[in-house]
Amino acid sequence: MDKIISAIAQDDFLIEIVTSSGVSGTFDVKPYLRGSAFKELQDETYFRRVRPAHHGIMWPNEQDFSSDTIVWDIQHAQKGA
Repeated sequence: MDKIISAIAQDDFLIEIVTSSGVSGTFDVKPYLRGSAFKELQDETYFRRVRPAHHGIMWPNEQDFSSDTIVWDIQHAQKGA
């Protein structure tokens, strides 16, 4: 499993990602904000508190995304560009 080594919050609920295998790109969190588990991420100040954790990314109240989800989203967004 790939490990997220850098996660930097950007404007518009985007996160710049770099993984241990060299995958890099932008992870768009907007499609996930409708889910009740991620509602707190709609607060931009809270959203910016993202950090790499447990191979994926995490926020202080334990909302998280796995590296598999992030890498899949980045790769499919790049194919669609």
